[in-house]
Amino acid sequence: MKHARRRHSPLRARVAGTTGALAVILGAGVAPAVAAGKSTGTPMTAAAALDDPAQAPGQAAALDAAQPPGQAAALEAAQPPGQAAALDAAPAPGQLTLPAPTGRYGVGTVDLHLRDAKRADPWVPGQQRELMVSLWYPATHTSRYPAAQLPVSQQVLPGGVTLPTTAGHTGAPVGRKAGKLPVLLYSPGGRGNRATGTALVQDLASRGYLVVTIDHTHDTSDVVFPGGRHEVSMLPPGSKSRDLIDVRAADTHFVINQLAEIARGHNPDVEHKPLPNGLTQAVSTKHIGMFGASLGGGSVAAAMHADSRIDAGVNLDGQLFGSSVHQRLDRPYMLFSSEHHNRNSDRSWARLWENLHGERLDLKLRGSGHNSFVDNQVLFPQAPGAFGITPEVMQQALGTIDPNRSIEVQRTYVAAFFDKHLRHRNSHLLDGPSRHYPEVDFIR
Repeated sequence: MKHARRRHSPLRARVAGTTGALAVILGAGVAPAVAAGKSTGTPMTAAAALDDPAQAPGQAAALDAAQPPGQAAALEAAQPPGQAAALDAAPAPGQLTLPAPTGRYGVGTVDLHLRDAKRADPWVPGQQRELMVSLWYPATHTSRYPAAQLPVSQQVLPGGVTLPTTAGHTGAPVGRKAGKLPVLLYSPGGRGNRATGTALVQDLASRGYLVVTIDHTHDTSDVVFPGGRHEVSMLPPGSKSRDLIDVRAADTHFVINQLAEIARGHNPDVEHKPLPNGLTQAVSTKHIGMFGASLGGGSVAAAMHADSRIDAGVNLDGQLFGSSVHQRLDRPYMLFSSEHHNRNSDRSWARLWENLHGERLDLKLRGSGHNSFVDNQVLFPQAPGAFGITPEVMQQALGTIDPNRSIEVQRTYVAAFFDKHLRHRNSHLLDGPSRHYPEVDFIR
């Protein structure tokens, strides 16, 4: 079988290779505009335009290179004056870091290669649908297992800065004290890969969740499969966000089925990679939540409609496209937005809000930007030169909130939401504004 080869200029390759997901944001100057073919008829907010494949020129830089939500890696694309990407600027030396998890458990992780023999790949004719996923879970004896790198193709940024080592330990046994593990599924932003939300993901695992991060093959810019095979983005010109969301919902349904297979004692990994000790006994598909950032957040409602096993959902600053906006949803759902994006400015959020009939929450994180909801929040400030971003671009991407505080707040509220609805542990944090977290506004 032939597989697509990446065709990048040397400059673009330097950026795409930094993580296959962490690159330069060129979101400045994104103006609301109606993108062709949007099923919602919603003027695009900056948050949505940044990761929408159907955007017009100038609404965000080229989407043909690897990026997390809101990032454009095509540095040779036209940029507003003063925002040129200075890739040769001296980055901070050393290794980047992510905030340590705050839960009581150590963290284990394992990557799995899954193949859906019943479904053709929607983007590559004649090929079965294949996915790479990472499982993050509470673990024991972690010191005996190697610390995991981010699941990306390269670990070194321009200037020699290296990406963080995660808090996960590859193949470590599942901690039995955590009991049955409720499942959380994570979908990344447009063209982003499953590594982009690691700060939040590994924290949830340390709190006793089995978190499954999904690479949506041929939507994600670069997915590395066992043996070093790369599958790059194969989205045809004019691809619509609603179509991507439908595929992501189907991917999520398939992944839940594979988790059920693990719970029944089967190993769904294509290469039959050994599963961590204790995983079969720990998986519980009776309590499932889903969250995502940007386009991944916009996919949560569609996935909940496609699979009733998903009990609760969190949308981190993602515009919605497709029929899910207009469908009744009677399960808990939380919107969590950046400073300048909310249902008052995004009609897709407003329409969804009217159709939410379970517990519904609409929160705003003051001082945040669209990229605050992925690891860029803490990585960009550590080495802006390595990412080729100016202070102006970084402020637009991340806002003015302190990076570590931003991550702390997100971890706290996302965990509180899933604790309430999957574990029936109500901390009452979600009842209304808190003096401990004045950055969070409840939009009524």
